[in-house]
Amino acid sequence: MRRIDCFIPFVSEGQVAATTSCLEAESEVSRVIPVPADSFKSTSTMRFISSQAEAPFVMIYTKTTDLRMGRFSLERFLSVAEDTSAAMVYSDNIKEIAGVRTFSPVIDCQAGALRDDFDFGAVLIFRTEALREAVSRMDVEYEYAGLYDLRLKVSQKGRLVHVSEYLYYEVETDTRKSGEKLFDYVDPKNRAVQIEMEKACTRHLKDIGGYLEPVFAEVDLSEGNFEYEASVVIPCKNRVRTIGDALKSALCQKTSFKYNVIVVDDNSTDGTVDVIKSFLGDDKLIYIAQDKTYHAIGGNWNAAIHHPQCGRFAIQLDSDDMYYDENTVQAFVDAFNAQKCAMVVGTYRITDFNLNTIPPGIIDHKEWTPENGRNNALRINGLGAPRGFFVPVLRKINFPVTKYGEDYAVGLRISREYQIGRIYDVLYNCRRWDDNSDASLDIDKVNANNLYKDKLRTVELLARIKMNQKNQK
Repeated sequence: MRRIDCFIPFVSEGQVAATTSCLEAESEVSRVIPVPADSFKSTSTMRFISSQAEAPFVMIYTKTTDLRMGRFSLERFLSVAEDTSAAMVYSDNIKEIAGVRTFSPVIDCQAGALRDDFDFGAVLIFRTEALREAVSRMDVEYEYAGLYDLRLKVSQKGRLVHVSEYLYYEVETDTRKSGEKLFDYVDPKNRAVQIEMEKACTRHLKDIGGYLEPVFAEVDLSEGNFEYEASVVIPCKNRVRTIGDALKSALCQKTSFKYNVIVVDDNSTDGTVDVIKSFLGDDKLIYIAQDKTYHAIGGNWNAAIHHPQCGRFAIQLDSDDMYYDENTVQAFVDAFNAQKCAMVVGTYRITDFNLNTIPPGIIDHKEWTPENGRNNALRINGLGAPRGFFVPVLRKINFPVTKYGEDYAVGLRISREYQIGRIYDVLYNCRRWDDNSDASLDIDKVNANNLYKDKLRTVELLARIKMNQKNQK
């Protein structure tokens, strides 16, 4: 019995010829069915696939480039699907770029892996009955989020199983560096797509009990005794080329209140400390030299916020970035007082090293709404910058001791209980350059970073489900 029907995106006869030939040569393939590529990820296409599928399994191939299966790969897919009773199976793959093949491993999908750009690879194998059941529950028509909605609904009733084997070859056309892909989800040209993705994710959270109503704990901004109203926090390590610019930017702020700048150096060896010490004549600067134990960015933040001279509000400045002008700190404190929130996120401008604006330009995270921002935060990979925190709340939470995702972890935790305020004026210059920690990462590092943030989302999702269950009781 031929056990699988294959659905592939169609642009032209020439475009599908090689993939169709490859799949029709497989002994397990019953039919290869082309679907218009321009609507391939829509709800209507998911309905079409559900109605046309006759075999026990369905393959959805998501790319318009050529696909080639490894020997006995489909048999392996189906064997794992049957042995595990999986609703969906996916695998590692080998990508071909300009004739060069490279291994492309993917990661396990967990409960918090709610990113709509989660990389499953381009070959998705569904159990037909699971696909049909999920499609039967689709009551919203999406133009872009149909496939995303499908995998969310499938995951509610069955398992998504990752086969850690390289089972197929695909041609990759997106050759951008990792740092160039970071802002795709906030690029204004993708706004219509993101609105649909948020809607689908929000519905999923409601289905599984993880959705939070727009009801927030109150914040008493008078809590605690603070000598300083605000502190600019700059964690750094080996930033001799940029720390001076960051310090100048922080120390020149104009405010109606008393503020300071806390720079935390984590054992720099490149001359960064000498640059920092050259600014110590300014009495607003507090210098913390970390000991030799492991701190990372999160540990450096903890050292700053627990310093006895930390201000009521802690405002972020990365050691290779700069504030947009001298009014940023004032704008943050004004926003806290006006919006009565535990955290405020501003708007930033992407620039090159010389502060020239580069695409996608201004990042305002307007997808964040007061009503649904904290739910959508479980879908996106970051909450924006610059960030400001109400220190009494932050001291109860603390940062995880890690050098990646520490700010996202804190933002998720705060948003579980408190409103996060927003400033839509540009406050910050985010400089992209070769020494950015995420400028050009290999696939293993990208996967490690994504896996960590998915774990953060999983923990937060479980906490929210638990909180909802407790409130219902």
